[in-house]
Amino acid sequence: MQKDKWLFEITPKNNLLDLNLKEVWQYRDLLMLFVKRDVVTLYKQTILGPLWYLIQPLFTSIVFTLIFNKIANISTGGIPPFLFNLAGVTSWNYFKECLTGTSDTFKKNQAIFGKVYFPRIIMPMSTVISNLIKFGIQFLIFLCFYLYYVFDGSEVRPNNLILTYPLVLLCMAMLGLGAGMIISSMVTKYRDLTFLVSFGVQLLMYVSLVSLPYSLFEKNNLAWAVDFNPVAHIVEYSRYVLLGEGTVSQFGVIYTLVFSVVIFLFGILVFNKTEKSFIDTI
Repeated sequence: MQKDKWLFEITPKNNLLDLNLKEVWQYRDLLMLFVKRDVVTLYKQTILGPLWYLIQPLFTSIVFTLIFNKIANISTGGIPPFLFNLAGVTSWNYFKECLTGTSDTFKKNQAIFGKVYFPRIIMPMSTVISNLIKFGIQFLIFLCFYLYYVFDGSEVRPNNLILTYPLVLLCMAMLGLGAGMIISSMVTKYRDLTFLVSFGVQLLMYVSLVSLPYSLFEKNNLAWAVDFNPVAHIVEYSRYVLLGEGTVSQFGVIYTLVFSVVIFLFGILVFNKTEKSFIDTI
């Protein structure tokens, strides 16, 4: 009897670190469809619609400026406080959205995963790409305010490391995606993690230099709370290359790169292992 020849053969992954990019490329149309879904439907049937992409970082930056810089009188080292906060919030938002968007991948898509086959990694990848589009919109707003302050006479200038900014985005994406896949795999067994993630992200923001300068932590002998936080190094480096103000160390750069790659690879390993049997436990 002649063996049937199939166009596609679905088999378990032998390599837990395999991204199977060839198969992802075959499903690229589906990937783009999920990206479009994430961008279009998020604020569908809302009054302001996509304007929420702009309102959220602007409103957050205004609140931070009023509380930390006007009331608490925290110095931003010569940088206009609003621009200082907007730079931090814009960078932080991309990491946060990547993390929270991928942290419940299995739970949120269990109905689809249980009925249709496609590379599961497409779901978290679509979240990272769609959030990159949102980041681009918010970054344009940052550039508008940046140019306003430059023409107004503020001494803010990017430095020669601005060309490394795409690496900053890559680190944010790897860190958010890797941590999100790890949490998503754990959520299949421990549903409480969904609530803990929301709470933990809020706490993480305040030790990630989003609205507070590194000098403040250093002055109060709390630099250790920032030195081993890779997100803090990412936000501070972003502010440094964009505004020319901040504290960047060789240790921080190397530590963040290594940490991001390790978390990303470990996230793939856990995600690939979980996708084989998650439907039985979720």
